[in-house]
Amino acid sequence: MRCPQCEGRESRVVDSRDLDESATVRRRRECSVCGTRFTTYERIEAARLVVVKRDGTRQEFDRARLTAGLRKALTRRPVPDDAAERAADAIEAELRSAGIGEVPSSRIGELAQEQLRAIDQIAYIRFASVYRSFEDLEELKREVDSLYSERGAGAGRK
Repeated sequence: MRCPQCEGRESRVVDSRDLDESATVRRRRECSVCGTRFTTYERIEAARLVVVKRDGTRQEFDRARLTAGLRKALTRRPVPDDAAERAADAIEAELRSAGIGEVPSSRIGELAQEQLRAIDQIAYIRFASVYRSFEDLEELKREVDSLYSERGAGAGRK
């Protein structure tokens, strides 16, 4: 760690504290050369997650892009304001827990559909109609009918 005053490379840790529920460590340091005290922050860097697109290209996982897509599907729906963020958190957690560095974009789409289906059926249909590119109204109708049948089965169990 370089001293911001003299750029010396030797310093000692005077104090350490956990921040953000232990996600960040704040350290007070003292330069061994000039005695200047300064603060550093250490954060855990998550493993890199690469998305493999349908055409074979690869790009870094973009959580903001996922959240934006979920938010668009949930627009004007009676759901909590943070529903898209919570769904994106769940999707990212599942992807990272798999322990693989590359994930097909289709898997992300499937997980997004699962999350939306659980949150709001209209948002799910909005997302699915774009993601799955329904060929005709019959295909869309079959998906809506499957939602109706699930809804009926769920109501019968309660």
